[in-house]
Amino acid sequence: MAWCRAAFCSAFLITLLTACASRPETGFLSPVAGPGSGATEHVLLVATTRKRDDRPGTLFGGERGSPLDFARISISVPQAHKAGEIEWASAAPGSAKTDFVVRQAAYLDGEKDFVRSLNAQLATRPRGSRKVLLFIHGYNTMFAESVYRFGQIVHDSKTLAVPVLFTWASRGALTQYVYDNNSATTARDDLERTIRLIFASDAEQVNILAHSMGNWVTVEALRQIKISGRLPDGGKLGSIFLAAPDIDIDVFKSQMRRFGKPRKPFYIVLSKDDQALRASSFIAGGGNRVGADGNTEELAALGAVVIDLTDVKALDSSNHGKFAQLAEIAPRLSAVLENGISGGADNANPAQTAVGDAVGAIVSLPITILGAPIKIITGR
Repeated sequence: MAWCRAAFCSAFLITLLTACASRPETGFLSPVAGPGSGATEHVLLVATTRKRDDRPGTLFGGERGSPLDFARISISVPQAHKAGEIEWASAAPGSAKTDFVVRQAAYLDGEKDFVRSLNAQLATRPRGSRKVLLFIHGYNTMFAESVYRFGQIVHDSKTLAVPVLFTWASRGALTQYVYDNNSATTARDDLERTIRLIFASDAEQVNILAHSMGNWVTVEALRQIKISGRLPDGGKLGSIFLAAPDIDIDVFKSQMRRFGKPRKPFYIVLSKDDQALRASSFIAGGGNRVGADGNTEELAALGAVVIDLTDVKALDSSNHGKFAQLAEIAPRLSAVLENGISGGADNANPAQTAVGDAVGAIVSLPITILGAPIKIITGR
C-alpha cells in the first residue's frame, strides 16, 4: 500500500539522518594555504553537469547546469589519514595538518582547456603508465563529498593514474531520490562526451569506477558509445568497476544484452546487506537492485565478475560505502583479477581456494578487510 511504502521510507530516512553528521554544503573547498606536515597532495580534474555555485568554497551546487563544465582541484590528505575514511574538518575550510582540504581550485575554460590539463598531467607519467581513473559518484552526494571521496580512493589505492571526477547534479539530500535519478539520466550524453574526450587524449588506458546511482549513467553512456560503434579497440578501455549499482536487475540485463559480452568483464562490487539499495528497491516497487542482488551467479553469466563484500564490516551504517574500503588493497586485488580467476579447484592459483558450482567459482582470496574475506564469483 502507498501509505506503508511512505511510512517505511520515512522511517528509513530518519534512521540514516540520525547517523549522519552535518553535511559539507558550503565553504569546505576554500583553498587552505597553511602548512600540513606530512600531508600528500593530489590533483583532480573535474567534468560536471552541476551549475556553478557562487558561495565561497563551494564551486558547484546541486542544480543542473549547461553546458558541460570543468575544473581543476588540488586536495591535501593529512598524514594521520586512516584508510577508507575522510578526515572532515569540524569547521570549514579546515586544517591541512588534520583534515582533507583544498590547496588550489579553478574553473577550466571548456573542453579544450580540460583536455590540455589532462594531457599535461599524463605527460608527468612515464610512457606505459599514462592511465586515467574516471570516477562517477552516486545518489545523495554533495560536490565537496564527491571530491573528497574520490581523493580518499586515489590516495588509499596509491594509483598513478590521472584522476578525473565526473559529477552530476545530485542535491545531496535523502529526500531527493527522484530528482537525483532524473539528473543522472539527464547526464548520460555529457558523460559519454567526457569519456570520448578522455579517449581522444594522450591516455593509454581509461579505467572507470562508478558508485550507486552513478552506475546507471555509466552503463548507459558506455552502451551509447558501443551502439555508435566508437568503442576503442585494444586496451584503451581498461577495467570497469560498478560498485553497489543502483540499477534494476532487469534493466541491467537489457543493457548488457545490447552492450554484448564485454572484451574485459565488468567488475560488480556488491553487498547483500546494502540497506540503501533495499530502500531503493522498495521505492521502485520491489525490483531487485544489481548491487544487492543475491543471484550472483546470474550476474556472472552476463559476463561480469562479482566481488562480494557481504562479509566485510562497513564503515557506514547503511553498508552502502564498502567499495571505498577496497582502495587500500587495490594493487593486490588488481593483480589477482589480472591473473584470472580459475573456474575450479584443480586449476586454482595456490594463493586461492576455489569451490566449484554449476555456474562458476566462489573464490576466497588471501586478502581481508577488517578480518573478512572477499568473495569473487565468475562465469566459466
